[in-house]
Amino acid sequence: MTVDARDDDPLIRRSYYEATVTRPADDPPLLGTIDADVCVIGAGFSGLSTALDLRAKGFSVVVVDAHEPGWGASGRNGGQALVGFANDHVVADQLGEDAKRAWRLSVDAVGLLRERIAKYSIDCDFVPGYLTVATRSKRVPELRAWMDMVEQRFDYPHLSWLDDAHERIDSERYLSGVYDSYSGHIHPLKYCLGLAAAARNAGVVIHSHSPVKRIVEGDKPVVETEQGAVHCRFLVIAGNASIGRVLPRVHDRIAPIGSFIVATERMEPELAASLIRDRVAVCDNNFFLDYFRVSNDDRLLFGGRATTAYMDPQAVSPVLRQRMLSVFPQLRDIKVEYAWGGYVDVTQNRAPDFGRLAPNIYYLQGFSGHGVALTGVAGRITAEAIAGQAGSFDLLARIQHRRIPGGELFRRPVLELGFMYHRVREALGV
Repeated sequence: MTVDARDDDPLIRRSYYEATVTRPADDPPLLGTIDADVCVIGAGFSGLSTALDLRAKGFSVVVVDAHEPGWGASGRNGGQALVGFANDHVVADQLGEDAKRAWRLSVDAVGLLRERIAKYSIDCDFVPGYLTVATRSKRVPELRAWMDMVEQRFDYPHLSWLDDAHERIDSERYLSGVYDSYSGHIHPLKYCLGLAAAARNAGVVIHSHSPVKRIVEGDKPVVETEQGAVHCRFLVIAGNASIGRVLPRVHDRIAPIGSFIVATERMEPELAASLIRDRVAVCDNNFFLDYFRVSNDDRLLFGGRATTAYMDPQAVSPVLRQRMLSVFPQLRDIKVEYAWGGYVDVTQNRAPDFGRLAPNIYYLQGFSGHGVALTGVAGRITAEAIAGQAGSFDLLARIQHRRIPGGELFRRPVLELGFMYHRVREALGV
């Protein structure tokens, strides 16, 4: 008997997303040995997107996952579908004249998400619009400089400057802001389950509850699970923060950073509508950022509280509620009904880390909080590379990364020291 990870894991037990979906029957675990053109490890956004595009090109595809589709970050995140990268300056500095082409891929990623919602009739509550806001006067020039760079260097026409963020958000906390009319937000688990359904309908074979124990490299890689094995011509590793020691050569280039979200009880529709104009997604530009949005059923979803240590979301919930009330004190009588969390795969420079371990083994990781949309185009360019058109994949694979210091034993303490440094700076207003 397989234990249901939704009931067994405290990080996901009180998830609003899980409470508002009906999952299909579990995909069966992998039993015995099978063959496929491509094996994909991970049934999240990037793995399922890769599988969909590979099937469209005629490849046979098997997806294996340690849990079930959408169990990891793809089913727990803030739901913000964004253009760009978590650190656009790194991409611009490292790729030079080709940075515009890379940034264009991130715009295509949001377009692909919109396209798939329509093509596969995925009911995932998509709402267009995204607002980045500054909480301190010193952050306003930084925000304006980012907007100018994106408009001028990347030729992105969907941004507008707000001298007063209060034009769009009923909060005194924020100063200026940048509004992006093309990005948006979704119910991420609904979207992920929709991708999984589309993949199955296209002929992708998904095996849940099949954790990978070992990868054997070679002309025909073998992916060994607890009860079976997949022999394949190509392998795509898309486990991100959950991949663990299966991918030691590049896993130490990402840090699993915990992030937490609370969802309020349902509010009166008038109150919900008054908080954020047009119900767009909002995020500040602090190092330890807050992000929030109003759901289609009139709840406020409020996230943040990044940490490298394991924490029970129920313990974090009061802290997030206080942060929520610092933004919207008018919600003091509104209760928090859900609290959950998970891990984001963050690179040291917060740029995506795509590459090859061998000519026939690809990996995708390091989305650093921008994975809702970017994973889709990552899957597409990986499928193109496997099919022989590697230009776009090789462009993003040029981004250089450093290992997270500290090794397996001391990585978290080292990261926590860095976090402490930034917490002190923000507390002092530096």
